[in-house]
Amino acid sequence: MITFGSEAVWPSLLNIAIALAVGAAVVALVVWNSRRRGSRTVTLDAALTLSGWWVILSALGAIAVVVKAFAVDWAELHGRTVVFLDWPAALPCSEFGDGANTALTCGGTELTDFTVGNASLGLRLLAAAAQLSSLALATVPAVVLALICFHTLRGRAFSLVVTRALVGGAVALVVLGVASDLSNGIAATAGLREALPIGSPWYPAAYQLTVTPLPFAAALGLLALAAVFRQGMRLEQQRAALEKETEGLV
Repeated sequence: MITFGSEAVWPSLLNIAIALAVGAAVVALVVWNSRRRGSRTVTLDAALTLSGWWVILSALGAIAVVVKAFAVDWAELHGRTVVFLDWPAALPCSEFGDGANTALTCGGTELTDFTVGNASLGLRLLAAAAQLSSLALATVPAVVLALICFHTLRGRAFSLVVTRALVGGAVALVVLGVASDLSNGIAATAGLREALPIGSPWYPAAYQLTVTPLPFAAALGLLALAAVFRQGMRLEQQRAALEKETEGLV
């Protein structure tokens, strides 16, 4: 995620443009290197290189998450809770429909991103597990893409390995997607329960757990792609068998 903040919109847009330009420069460098070597599969080479770097950076991030769980005494939580924070009283707002002028409608927001200081080891490990599941979920597409590019470059695009990688990626997306949603929600509520006394009005009495449909939709897409590759594998086998019969006749 690329995030920048500023008082005006243009500095933020400029920073976003610079970040995207750096990314584009990396892609251009990979493409240039492939062309310099005379490769005829520039797109596959670039996709394989970038997905490989994606996996490596994710592995380094996972190591950092594990080390942080034991090295610091605080835990970062990123999940929905039942705590709803009203906006500050000094913030001018109006109830919906009570005025004719343009005004901010009064409301609030859920507590979803916060840090608990002096957290117990159990909470730190729970927060690390939630972060690792989210990181693994974001890495699955890179792993699947790397496998497809690797085998395609070696002339084995329609192979059993690629088909199994797509099906395995679909299963991983569903499992990690559910695990990420649930573990982040559980960790967030556990963090509040550890930081707040039971009698506090902010103490969460229930766990607010949510499972999003996006991993299921992505998994369905991978399964459909696996069916396409499986059909391609059948066509390759039929063509090979037909060529063998033709050679026998000759």
